Amino acid sequence: MTLDVACLRPRDDFLDVGVIPPKTLSIGYLRPDDSNLAAIFAEARAVVIPAVGPKLERALFENSRIELVQVTGAGVDRVDESTMKEFGIAVANVAGGSNDAVAEYTVGSAIALLRRFVWADAEIRKGRYEEIRSRMIADTLSGLNGLTVGVVGFGTIGQEVASAFKRMGGRIVFFDPAVDETDVPPELEAKHLALSRLVATADVITLHVPLISATRGLIGEDELALMKREAILINAARGGVVDETALARVLEAGELGGVAIDVYEEEPPPYENPLFALKGDAARRTLFTPHIAGVTRQAWANLFGAAWENVVSVVIRGEAPLNRVY
Repeated sequence: MTLDVACLRPRDDFLDVGVIPPKTLSIGYLRPDDSNLAAIFAEARAVVIPAVGPKLERALFENSRIELVQVTGAGVDRVDESTMKEFGIAVANVAGGSNDAVAEYTVGSAIALLRRFVWADAEIRKGRYEEIRSRMIADTLSGLNGLTVGVVGFGTIGQEVASAFKRMGGRIVFFDPAVDETDVPPELEAKHLALSRLVATADVITLHVPLISATRGLIGEDELALMKREAILINAARGGVVDETALARVLEAGELGGVAIDVYEEEPPPYENPLFALKGDAARRTLFTPHIAGVTRQAWANLFGAAWENVVSVVIRGEAPLNRVY
């Protein structure tokens, strides 16, 4: 039987969050390293992929019938734009499906770092309750209320993140060349700043940009040097947006209040990543998570449902795809 869809997510991913893949489609569930991948791509009309994973090689799309690559998230960097355009293959994502989850992650990470929750937990487990409590009180740790929050990337996710910080009393500034200040919802009271100005003035900086040539290394040595000594940096975008080697140097020198890292230049990150070598206070100011900022049961249900509906509209009904990126 000819397959309609080659899906690089396990079927159980969908079922676990209550999403039943459409019975109107014949679907083959595969791993990226499956030996039958090329043969199935050759006969499928659509491909469904997670946003995170290895790059899909050009050869998989040559001489194929594929009309649509549907990503079950926001990022589309697993496929090459020029290749997709050359072969006339539409690439679509699901915009906004994980906004709430990312907003929860960024606010939660900022609070955990500002108030040193993870650090305190580790010290208490070592029997240092009195010492860590005395230090936390003496340092008069800050909450979010009244802080300036700089959002880099002010699309649907960035604006949802800004809204969450706004509800916590944050003052919002943002950097995004594609967004005009007049187009921003007025209730955010968000001010557009140049990137250099934003990183120099914000108390919390959170990144929400795609990884493209213009954003690779966007936060490098120069930008890190401008940040306030107690600033918090959160990267829930893509790993290559931040220079990890420069970030490790800044943390080691005690020139940054804390950092939450959900994404890495290479995933999974190698043991030799300089951030993993941090010791002492520098290590305690660093929060690592495994690319899960947008991953919750609720977010996956939204993303998966919208992704399959788009595939059905293209393959079964012959309609143009929604949320087409390429």
